Amino acid sequence: MNEKKWPDTRGRILETALDLFSERGYQGSSMREIADRLDITKAAVFYHFPSKAALLATLCEPLTEELEDVLAHASRVEDRVQARRELIEGALDVYIRNRKLLYVIVQDLAILTQDGTFLQFISLMQRVHDDFVGPDPDISVRVRAVQIFAMLGDPVFFCRDVPIDRLRAEILAGVWALLDDPTTSGLVTREEAELGPRTPPPAKRRAGRPSVMDEAKAELARRMYAEGGHSVGQIAERLGVSRATIYRHLGERAASG
Repeated sequence: MNEKKWPDTRGRILETALDLFSERGYQGSSMREIADRLDITKAAVFYHFPSKAALLATLCEPLTEELEDVLAHASRVEDRVQARRELIEGALDVYIRNRKLLYVIVQDLAILTQDGTFLQFISLMQRVHDDFVGPDPDISVRVRAVQIFAMLGDPVFFCRDVPIDRLRAEILAGVWALLDDPTTSGLVTREEAELGPRTPPPAKRRAGRPSVMDEAKAELARRMYAEGGHSVGQIAERLGVSRATIYRHLGERAASG
């Protein structure tokens, strides 16, 4: 559920329940407490939601619907690398918009694994992973995909006090840094990258794009990003640096704003 105000009684119940669940946990909250916070009768709460489980299921609807939208959008992108970027950024934005609900889910994970709503969420995330890796993925691709999507959700959960703009930039910087590794860049198989069978890592990593740029380039990157006409990848390509470098400087701007 997006963190916004609702003027109607049903919406106020949802908002209050989300606040209470995030404070005390789903299992530790009651319909009576929701009613007391709203100064209405418990019967009024049950009029809109026949059970606490039904209330939670309603709270989860936007989360599942938004993930469905991310999957549908990415499926229409023909370029495979760009489609994967859409999945990463789309899933992250869904997590951020619903971060209070994710906190509730993680708090009561053991209990909610028995709930159909949570199982639906897990099923959707499996579909996101499957779409991301494509058919017949290399084991490296499968593992990196799981790592990437864990990198999206965990910071949203643990860094609830970080401003959203800065949080998003820092999370994506970490994801792109992982993808900039020469063995996983673009999430190709080792064979496609002509790396051969897996062997112990070499003493030195292959040189990549520079990770440092001067202030003039940093300011140009911020201006190009603010204008909205260039993607981070396009800015990185033009300035001859990695995407992670661009995200670091965008994060600095968000933090100072």
